[in-house]
Amino acid sequence: MLRLNLNAASQRMTRRGMIQVGALGASPVSLPQLLQAESSAGQRATRRSIINIHLDGGPPHLDTIDPKPEAPVEIRGEFDSIATRLPELRICELMPRLAALADRFAFIRSLTGSAGAHDAFQCQSGYAEADLKSLGGRPAVGCVVSKLLSSSADTAPAFIDLMQGRPLVRKSARPGFLGPSMQPFRPDISQMFHRELEAGMKGELTRLGKDHTVSLTLNPALTEQRLGQRQQLLGSLDRLRRSADNSGMMEAMDQFGRQAAGILLSGRLAEALDLEREDPAILARYTAPASAGRQSTTSEGPESVRKFLLARRLIEAGARCVSVSISDFDTHSDNFPRMRNLLPIVDFGLQALMTDLEERGLLDQVAIVVWGEFGRTPRIDPKTGGRHHWPQAGPALLAGGGLRTGQVIGNTDRTGDDVTSRPVTYKDIFATLYSTLGIDARTTTINDPTGRPQYLLDNGAPLRELIG
Repeated sequence: MLRLNLNAASQRMTRRGMIQVGALGASPVSLPQLLQAESSAGQRATRRSIINIHLDGGPPHLDTIDPKPEAPVEIRGEFDSIATRLPELRICELMPRLAALADRFAFIRSLTGSAGAHDAFQCQSGYAEADLKSLGGRPAVGCVVSKLLSSSADTAPAFIDLMQGRPLVRKSARPGFLGPSMQPFRPDISQMFHRELEAGMKGELTRLGKDHTVSLTLNPALTEQRLGQRQQLLGSLDRLRRSADNSGMMEAMDQFGRQAAGILLSGRLAEALDLEREDPAILARYTAPASAGRQSTTSEGPESVRKFLLARRLIEAGARCVSVSISDFDTHSDNFPRMRNLLPIVDFGLQALMTDLEERGLLDQVAIVVWGEFGRTPRIDPKTGGRHHWPQAGPALLAGGGLRTGQVIGNTDRTGDDVTSRPVTYKDIFATLYSTLGIDARTTTINDPTGRPQYLLDNGAPLRELIG
């Protein structure tokens, strides 16, 4: 990840540094104010965004939204199912808040076509990692959004990656063939939300070096006028080098330089990342109670709910796509005690995020997707009490973004082994998400490094049940 240090002495963006940067900004117009102004002017508000919530490790479909209460105990497991606001839908007993808000969600029970990879790349792009790898690979959706919808005048990055664990270590949110200028903005949130890595991944993260996060700090002596003068000078000096550079690095530095100036001088990003600026009542809403079960060393605790709050604040600050991860659903052992810890956290967080967005008049403006890299085996491993990888079928949730929710799409067989109706692919989900932004992914192209136009999606279609 690129690092742009305007203050050479600073090696990472500390909370104090963020607050100091935020103090430079004037009072910006918030997203609700912008939408209200558009409405008052008779314009239809169309500035939609995406919050992509990745359940790192692969959520078990039978223990979330596709329970099989009539199946044998070695398949149905320990949890009961409960009724929801949708007559045809029952979900896991550990998610009562989701059950009460079921009419606000679309429940996808037939997600299929998983590449089986243990990262978040397919949940970021729709593609397997190997696709167009010789050209740099396919770009993540947020990087595409940055390419198509961002400008140097933005006061927040178009794509902000908050993912931790596997998605961070394996660079799931990468720009692919779009090159370094379209990399996501990745603030270091490790001091806010601890996520212990598996032993093998610690080595992977070390090999990435310090540049896996973006650090933006501003020397207090560098005023807006001096910053502008420096940019002009650098532009003059670098013109010849830029014209001769084929790697894309100079373009990336130009993009990040312009964006950094806007971000730093507006202060909106710094304020959004400082949760202490939030209304205490709202902060309390995102404070989950301690959950039961067992928290593994690589799993989230109740404080991780505030990642959803951070995502909402960043969207309000101007981001168009924010990716968040909740870990660790890789339950090869002790599936049920670990789910007793994790599922209430997700349940609590989704209720907090949905009700918060709705009260702010933002739910129709923000599309939310919740999913993982695959489902997990219907049959429980009798030796470990775990469920293993199951690419054949998995769960997904969609909400907001003007979608027609309150629906159940697709089914699996009586044991949850195979999809039996309305198969939905990862690319179908992305076609739907792109459509909420006003982008037809089947006809829109971006050029790869050879100059050849590539469709955003080579197949897949928006889910007709959800698109108005």
